[in-house]
Amino acid sequence: MSKEDFWNDNESAQNLLQSTKVLKETVDEYNSLKEIVEEIEILIEIGLEEDDSSVESDIEKSIENLKKNIDNMRIKTLLNGEYDKNNAIVSINAGTGGLDAQDWAQMLLRMYIRWAEGKGHKVKLLDLISDPAAGIKTAVLLVEGFNAYGYLKSEKGVHRLVRISPFDTSGKRHTSFASIDVTPELDNDIQIDINQSDLKIDTYRASGAGGQHVNTTDSAVRVTHIPTGIVVQCQNERSQHLNKDRAMKMLMAKLIEIKELEQKEKIEDIQGKYSQITWGSQIRSYVFQPYKLVKDHRTNAEVGNVDSVMDGNIDFFMNEYLKMNKTKN
Repeated sequence: MSKEDFWNDNESAQNLLQSTKVLKETVDEYNSLKEIVEEIEILIEIGLEEDDSSVESDIEKSIENLKKNIDNMRIKTLLNGEYDKNNAIVSINAGTGGLDAQDWAQMLLRMYIRWAEGKGHKVKLLDLISDPAAGIKTAVLLVEGFNAYGYLKSEKGVHRLVRISPFDTSGKRHTSFASIDVTPELDNDIQIDINQSDLKIDTYRASGAGGQHVNTTDSAVRVTHIPTGIVVQCQNERSQHLNKDRAMKMLMAKLIEIKELEQKEKIEDIQGKYSQITWGSQIRSYVFQPYKLVKDHRTNAEVGNVDSVMDGNIDFFMNEYLKMNKTKN
C-alpha cells in the first residue's frame, strides 16, 4: 500500500483495502478476546486474595460475554467456502398463496434489507416487480459486504407463512409461500466460457415510479440460458449495457453453482430445466397465528419472537445452519 503506483489500479487498490480491513478486524477481535480473559483472571485473583465474593457476579457476566464472543468468532471460521467471502445476490419470488404470497415476499425483502443494514452491508435493488394490488412478485438484491454470501446461503429455499390473512374478510388463517435463491457475486477476474448461441437475450422497458421516473427506453435485460432454462434479469442499473453485464454475472454464478453441485467438469455438461427452489421443501416456517413461532426445519432451531425475526434478527438461524453443515462435513 505504500508503493507509489498503488492507486494506479483503483479496483485492485480497493480490493486490497477491503482485505486489509477484514484482516485487521479479525486480529482486533482476537485481541479483544485475550483482554477479556485477562480481565477475568484479574477478577479471580482479587476475589481469592481479598476473599471477596462480591466479584463473583462480575466474573460470571464476563465469562458469559467471553463464551458469546468466542462462539461468534468460531462461526466465522466455518465460512471457508470458495465464495463465502463474496457479495451475495438474493432473489425473492412469491409462490402459492395469491396476494398473501406477494405480501409475504415483500415482508421477506424488508427482513433481508434490515439484516444487511444491521451488518453494515450495502444493499442494492437490482430488479423489482411489484403488484398494484399488494406486495411484490419478485425482487433481486445485491448485498455487498464481507462474507455476505457465506451467511445468506443458509436462506436458500422455501419460506412458509401462516397467519390470519389481511386480504380475507372472513378472518381465516392462510398459508402462503415465497422462495429465496442466493448466489455469490463473482469477482471480475472469474470468467467462464458460455456459448453465445445458448443465450436468449431480451430487452424490455424497466418499471419506474411513474411521472418523470418512467423509463422511456428498453434498458432492462432478461437473459435465458437455453440448455438449462435458467432466467436472470436486471433493470435497475443506469443503462442497458450495465444491466446486461450484471445479468451475465448473475447467470455465471448460477451456472458455476450447478456445475459444482452436479460435479460437472464443464458448463457445457449441464442440461435440463432447473427449478432452483422446489416447492414443498420449505426450510423455515413463520407462524403468526394461532401462536407465534419461527422454526427452521433443517436444524430445528426455534424462536418465539416473530417480530424480532422479521426485523432482520436472523443470525441465530444462520449460525445453526453453519454448525449443522460443519457437523455433516
